Amino acid sequence: MHGDGRHLGPGEVVLPGERLSWPRTIGIGAQHVVAMFGATFLVPLITGLPPATTLFFSAIGTALFLVITAGRVPSYLGSSFAFIAPITAASQSHDMATALGGVVMAGLTLAALGVAVQAAGDRWLRALMPPMVTGAIVALIGLNLAPEAKTWFVSSPVTATATLVVILLVSVATRGMLSRLAILVGIVAGYAVAGLRGELDFTKMQEADWIGLPELTAPSFDLAVAGLFVPVVLVLVAENVGHVRSVAAMTGEDLDPVMGRALIADGLATTLAGSGGGSGTTTYAENIGVMAATRVYSTAAYWVAAVVALLLSLSPKFGELVATVPDGVLGGAGTALYGMIGLLGVKIWVENKVDFGNPINLMTGAVALVIGIADFTWTVGDLTFAGIALGSAVALVGFHLMRGINSLTGAVPDPLTPRD
Repeated sequence: MHGDGRHLGPGEVVLPGERLSWPRTIGIGAQHVVAMFGATFLVPLITGLPPATTLFFSAIGTALFLVITAGRVPSYLGSSFAFIAPITAASQSHDMATALGGVVMAGLTLAALGVAVQAAGDRWLRALMPPMVTGAIVALIGLNLAPEAKTWFVSSPVTATATLVVILLVSVATRGMLSRLAILVGIVAGYAVAGLRGELDFTKMQEADWIGLPELTAPSFDLAVAGLFVPVVLVLVAENVGHVRSVAAMTGEDLDPVMGRALIADGLATTLAGSGGGSGTTTYAENIGVMAATRVYSTAAYWVAAVVALLLSLSPKFGELVATVPDGVLGGAGTALYGMIGLLGVKIWVENKVDFGNPINLMTGAVALVIGIADFTWTVGDLTFAGIALGSAVALVGFHLMRGINSLTGAVPDPLTPRD
């Protein structure tokens, strides 16, 4: 219990190992569910996965994360946007079971990286993925999805425009938690517009049971889709490392010793989700916003959030209600969301002061982004590598290859050497 469990003094925070009174802890846990809700459900709606199943595995994954990190890292594991493009591509070129196999492969790879980080530290990981490379991969994953957003948008331009306008207005005209929930508020507003326009179909929801297990789907495995999912692992690493360091900065606690555990936990949660029909997971920035607003970093609140999410996932009727969100709403939300993902990559460059006057940085970003946005493909035998895989490979291999050649020629300054 922190203090009397009811009050926080000036400058005080509730640390991960502390909690407020249970009524307050339950209330904050419910806030975390609201914060993750819009983004977590947007991924299955876009990719065609069952929303209730995705919510079920996000709840289980969150509980697993709290156990593996020994309750030291407060985090909710929601659906990762990085999986949207590979799941969509794999399900179109193969089927959903094969796409789920790709999610499992990504999860196992992330868990293996977590074991390596836990054993040897994360210095080698930072050397492999400098900000130039990480930013390029994050940016191209978001911008690669732009054509998908357009397809949904033009299916119902009025509904999509209303959704997008509300998202923009809430983002700039409100403060605090409401501003952080702009996507969710926009989806609700767009849903209302779609209802007025007669675009909603509640047939499946009316036929669904109130209580029942979520729909489960077994994965199948095909190396042909592996190239689509490998880049996602690099994004998940960046997201998890950023989350752990953000929490450490806000609480003043040293969380580097559990960095590897966080990666292992997210990897296993993603593996579990892919094994049953859910989307891959990641630590959620939306929930960092809740912690920053409340100054409560208690992992007890996340246990509450996991339980609430689990109970919601056990209502098929609730899942079918979420699935009634029409394409026009997804188009409006996707237009903002995919652009935001792309600009998160740019944000990584800006925050780390990446020098684009250096040809190595400039060419790494230029070539990788065009390959990702235009969705270049390369077929080798039975394997096909699409824009995200190729763009990520160019960013990772190209950067280090050009830097290696430059170490011999000395033609330009080393991009990893800080400028005066």
